[in-house]
Amino acid sequence: MLKAMRKHAKFFYVLFFIVILSFIFWGVGTVDKSTAVPIAEVGKEKITLEEYWTAYDRAREFYRNITKGTFTEEMEKQLNLKQKVLDSLIDEMVLMAEAKKIGIQVSDAELEEAIVNDPAFLRDGKFSKDVYLRTLQLSRMTPEYFESMKRKELILSKMHRLIGESIDLTDEGMKDPALANARQALLSQMREQAVKSYVEGLKKQMKIKVNQQLIS
Repeated sequence: MLKAMRKHAKFFYVLFFIVILSFIFWGVGTVDKSTAVPIAEVGKEKITLEEYWTAYDRAREFYRNITKGTFTEEMEKQLNLKQKVLDSLIDEMVLMAEAKKIGIQVSDAELEEAIVNDPAFLRDGKFSKDVYLRTLQLSRMTPEYFESMKRKELILSKMHRLIGESIDLTDEGMKDPALANARQALLSQMREQAVKSYVEGLKKQMKIKVNQQLIS
C-alpha cells in the first residue's frame, strides 16, 4: 500500500496545480483576506489559514478515495501531506503571478466552454443552468466568484501546457507500440519536472513569507 501511495505522491505536484482551485473554494465561500490570518504571503497576495485547512482536508479526502478508505495517519506523515499542501498553494500563487506578468489570459468563450462541459453541472448529458446555480448556492458561492476561480484554474492549466510543450522526446527508438506507454510516462515525468524547476526559479525572484508554525 505504501508503495502505491509513493507512486501517487510522485505525481502529487502536478495533480494539485490542476485540481487545487476546485478543492479550495467548494464550501469556503468568499474570504475577507484583509482580516483573515495568512499562513503565507507571495508578494502582495495572501494564502489564508482557512484556505489552507480546506485544501488540506480535500487532499486527505483525495488520498482516502484512492486508497479506498485505508489512508492512515502514518501514511499521511510519511507523505508529509501538510507541507505538500502548503507548498502546492504557494507554487500555484507563484505561477499565477507569472501568468499575469506574461499576459496569459482566459477568454469569456473559453470560460463558458469549461463551465458548460463540467460534469457537475450536467443533467441528462446537457448543461443545466438550474443545476449550476443550485450547486453554487449549496457551496455558498456566487456565480461571479466561482467563475473568477474557474478562470484562475484554466490559466494554471495553460501555464502547465506552455511549460510542458518545451519538453519532448524524439521518436527514435520509440516506434515500437510496446514502448508507447513507457514513452508517455517518461514524457509526463519530464514535463512535471520542468514545471517544478520553472516554479522554483520564479520563487527565488519573489518575496515569500511563510508562517510555518501555524501548521506545526
